[in-house]
Amino acid sequence: MIKKQYLKSKPLCKVTFEVPAQAAAEAQSICVVGDFNGWDTAATPMKRKKDGSFSATVSLETGRDYQFRYLFDGENWQNDSEADRYMPSPYGNCENCVVEV
Repeated sequence: MIKKQYLKSKPLCKVTFEVPAQAAAEAQSICVVGDFNGWDTAATPMKRKKDGSFSATVSLETGRDYQFRYLFDGENWQNDSEADRYMPSPYGNCENCVVEV
């Protein structure tokens, strides 16, 4: 799930990425990884909430599209079913999620 909160004072959008508890059932850790953090697999760890879901909020410049994916336990890549769209990844036979802000 992706929530967007646009700031009135700056050209920024606070984007909250959330993996629901049922999708994260077996995961010990999840990071959101994308071009907004240089595809650094440790730069944006998600926090586990009491209900078992994971979330992270990132401030992104508006007027752009950002590609991302979720990395479960440092080895299993997953997409967000509610992404704005998908693009073919240049790595492997998969697609990256896209969030439009």
